Amino acid sequence: MYGSARVSDDSDRTAFRKAEKKYKLYYDDTSKSSKKKKQPKRVDLSEVLDFKSILKSQVENGDLLPGIIHLQSDLDRPVFCLESRPGFFFIPEALSVEEQCQWIRESLNNFPQPPNRTNHNAFYGPIQDLFIAANENKVLVEEVSVPTSVESNSGPSVSNNNVHRWKFYGEHAMSSGGNPCKSVSAAVLLRKLRWSTLGLQFDWSKRNYDVSLPHNKIPVALCQLAKRMAEPAMLKEEQFQPEAAIVNYFGIGDTLGGHLDDMEADWSKPIVSMSLGCKAIFLLGGKSREDPPLAMFLRSGDIVLMAGEARECFHGVPRIFTDKEHAEITPIELQFSHEDDHCFLEYIRTSRININIRQVF
Repeated sequence: MYGSARVSDDSDRTAFRKAEKKYKLYYDDTSKSSKKKKQPKRVDLSEVLDFKSILKSQVENGDLLPGIIHLQSDLDRPVFCLESRPGFFFIPEALSVEEQCQWIRESLNNFPQPPNRTNHNAFYGPIQDLFIAANENKVLVEEVSVPTSVESNSGPSVSNNNVHRWKFYGEHAMSSGGNPCKSVSAAVLLRKLRWSTLGLQFDWSKRNYDVSLPHNKIPVALCQLAKRMAEPAMLKEEQFQPEAAIVNYFGIGDTLGGHLDDMEADWSKPIVSMSLGCKAIFLLGGKSREDPPLAMFLRSGDIVLMAGEARECFHGVPRIFTDKEHAEITPIELQFSHEDDHCFLEYIRTSRININIRQVF
């Protein structure tokens, strides 16, 4: 996945890396040679913080685990903090099921649209309507233009610079045309979609924001949501100004390695991070990879804020749960019951989407 910080050769021995390995998806060795479906290895989840259970316990009994703080805020929902990680805020069930489905649709239909950039840009260039093409079983085909004649002082000559571009075609057109060009199905590209960027565009090669790149502004509704959710992490006289967002797409076995989000100018401003789809494990470490991280569940609709000192903490996602028992997306399945929503449901049943919104300057 994107942005994993470069690590030294002995990184496997750090406390953060050990935790990543502990929770990562592995399969039983016996299933490799069997014709049966591969079975994930069981993992001990007893030490994973569960804010859904914490919220339930607090509502029913007024009890909180040691080190957990219930923050009094103007937000109309519970906000929890960790004594050991100042600047970290957890808002369980922050989004209604309707809101979750709205942002799942946006994340698949609209957020990857040019001029927003995705991980596919480097190879294929801008791709229009990827989600629609995937659901129409289209194929992306490389088209190479014939070299063109150009005029020079010495007379006409042939340009050696072939123009490569990619275009979607229907399956039938491909099978009947015998096209020898390179091609890849839109469905495969959709499953290989790892990130898209909204607002100010992040340049992954230079690890900074390139304000010269064309971009659309973050949608107004998403800005308003982020501003409201950021309030617990903001001083009274300040307001969060969303300027950029990165949308991460996780499939089966995908991880996000331990990293820091350190490219924004003011670390006192929070990153507002929304979870959608399948449940995940989130690791929140300390300022060194040697600090043992806290593991916690992130469910669809949860929102996390990271501001101040928490911005200096390594964090990552070593696991998402895609099996029916642990994914916990039944409310989304019920909401996506209309025939028109079938394509979104099929995707999110085995996927997680994370939208993290930032103030850059």
